[in-house]
Amino acid sequence: MKRLASYKVLIAFSLIVLIIIGGVFLFQQQPWSKEPLEITFTTPTSPLPAEMEVYVGGEVVSSGWYPLEPGDGIEDVLSMAGGFTSNADPARVKLYICEKFDDGESVAPQLVSINRAEAWLLDALPGIGPALAQNIIQYRQENGPFVMIEELLLVSGIGEAKYDGLKDLITVE
Repeated sequence: MKRLASYKVLIAFSLIVLIIIGGVFLFQQQPWSKEPLEITFTTPTSPLPAEMEVYVGGEVVSSGWYPLEPGDGIEDVLSMAGGFTSNADPARVKLYICEKFDDGESVAPQLVSINRAEAWLLDALPGIGPALAQNIIQYRQENGPFVMIEELLLVSGIGEAKYDGLKDLITVE
């Protein structure tokens, strides 16, 4: 019995020594810096462009590009888009801001390939949730790749209004 107690003490002592050695080793490996952290803020040197556009999509009355004037807020842009639809989730409305170029063209958002996009990317499209994203993938698996973006109308749960909000954001390439 006495021998068992001495083994327990020896094991406990060994564990304490190992923990101390491990702690010292880890503490010496940390890259502690004696230098204070300096944070600097800079202001942009170029002024904001005079003409900008915002793409508003999702559950709004009229998805599309709207001019953004200095001082305009999100409420102003949503008002130009006709406001939210009756079944809108304001957290899912997408805004994309871009600069207009001298030739009147603007940078469009990158198109999402409905033939290659995974569920999480399809879900990020305006008006598409996890269920519709899964419907698109299931349609693609059962019928092969989309040939034209209009085929999206054949997916269960996607009607004309939802398609109109997506057609400028998707591709089959």
